[in-house]
Amino acid sequence: MSNGPVPRPHVLITGGAGFIGSHLAEACLAAGHRVTAIDDLSTGSRHNVEQLMADPLFRLVEDTIADPSTLGPLVEACDTVVHLAAAVGVDLIVHDPVRVIECNVIGTQAVLKAAVQHGRKVLVASSSEVYGKGAGAPFGEDDDRLLGPTTKSRWCYSTSKAAGEYLALAYHRQQGLPVVVMRFFNTVGPRQTGRYGMVVPRLVAQALAGEPLTVYGDGRQSRCFCDVNDVVRAILALATCPAAVGQVVNVGSTEEVTILELARRILALLGGDGATDAGGLLARGLIRLVPFESAYESGFEDMLRRVPDIRKITLLTGWTPGLPLDETLRRVVTWLAPARLIPGRPAEVG
Repeated sequence: MSNGPVPRPHVLITGGAGFIGSHLAEACLAAGHRVTAIDDLSTGSRHNVEQLMADPLFRLVEDTIADPSTLGPLVEACDTVVHLAAAVGVDLIVHDPVRVIECNVIGTQAVLKAAVQHGRKVLVASSSEVYGKGAGAPFGEDDDRLLGPTTKSRWCYSTSKAAGEYLALAYHRQQGLPVVVMRFFNTVGPRQTGRYGMVVPRLVAQALAGEPLTVYGDGRQSRCFCDVNDVVRAILALATCPAAVGQVVNVGSTEEVTILELARRILALLGGDGATDAGGLLARGLIRLVPFESAYESGFEDMLRRVPDIRKITLLTGWTPGLPLDETLRRVVTWLAPARLIPGRPAEVG
């Protein structure tokens, strides 16, 4: 005999009006889940979740996660917390390190405390930045970390995300809190803004505006860009994987590309003679190299390579990234083209 309908899973997403959070909210709703998003809209935007507001299974709470009187009841009402709220972006890291540290450390602690109080599972978003400037790519979850000195604000984000990982794992070991730490490697896609230094939307916006594409340093630094749809699939897979509890897991693409090559591909997609090699594009002024010191601060340090070892998540869940970089770039171009977003102009997206 039936005892009535099975309750819908209820997911709380911190930073739910942000870039990744809004895509995750969409996917959860499509799966029939209830979704509550909490966001102070400091880097997120209502525009990102506008299409969800009419759905009775979706709720947006505009508040800070640092307020326990707001956060506590939201955690109690949900089944799972996905903690994405963070201060991100190189520009923010360099120019407002206090905000970065307070948001990423104090905010994460607030979420974990509420989760312990109410016995809720938490998936904590971390970053490949925790590996610092290590040269041992591809990076595995147990690899050593190598950071610059505390006098360089560049490394405060890495340190703040690592502190969040330590907190999450400590709550798991000491109080039995079910946690999963997800280290994201350069997630990209529609709704990401270049406002805080994110390279793909910044370069696409410059190309759309007919401006030279500015590449920092010598452009030989390489990254692996993972489509946000693939990242959302990874989050959902980890959320339902009992073996992932208490684990740190890399999430990212293994398709490595230099930033110079990234700029060339973007020009090719937009018909800007991207068939020419990067050297030719530099010579013609279509790509312009800008010293890190001019873009950020004196003595700025960067990682030469940032490549994940994703064997762990594949073993745990079967997940692998599916969308190639060129397809993701097409999605970003399609999303940005109608808006003609110009670098430096305030955007309405987070």
